[in-house]
Amino acid sequence: GAGKTSFILKTIYGLKDKYSIGVIEGDIASTVDAEKIKETKVPVIQINTGGACHLDANMISKSLGHFDLPEIDLMIIENVGNLVCPAEFNLGENLRVGILSIPEGDDKPQKYPLIFSEVDVLIINKIDLLELSNFQMEKVYSDVKALNNNIHIINVSCLKDIGVDEWLNWLKLEIEKYKEKC
Repeated sequence: GAGKTSFILKTIYGLKDKYSIGVIEGDIASTVDAEKIKETKVPVIQINTGGACHLDANMISKSLGHFDLPEIDLMIIENVGNLVCPAEFNLGENLRVGILSIPEGDDKPQKYPLIFSEVDVLIINKIDLLELSNFQMEKVYSDVKALNNNIHIINVSCLKDIGVDEWLNWLKLEIEKYKEKC
């Protein structure tokens, strides 16, 4: 419910004319998210864990054969949706993105510190609901920066297109930096 799939869709639509994108969707069950991604015409594979609370590197490795990897500029992996298990497992990713939504509450960095200390960028999603909540943005920024001083934080509303351009511009820079290294 944090808005991961909506966020991925915004990313795909914002970048697919410039970059080749692939998506690996992780869920305990169903293909609901992968079906939404398929509508974008971006290659997608669904991994169902059958009960496990996270993806692991072996699952990712087996899925990569479904993609023409030399042609992919950006591979997006949507892990199973929680703030606990995925933080403990390296999937071979170059960048880790965490998503915290306003309705989840501002106490999550204190309750689940590992994920916030591990991600490169934190998306605070559903920012359009801020005025309807008691979410304290300053508290989250303070708590997160205490855990990870190098983290980049972007406030986003997929529904209202707030912060999406900032995210896309940040990601484009990261993709170009990576491509220069290769």
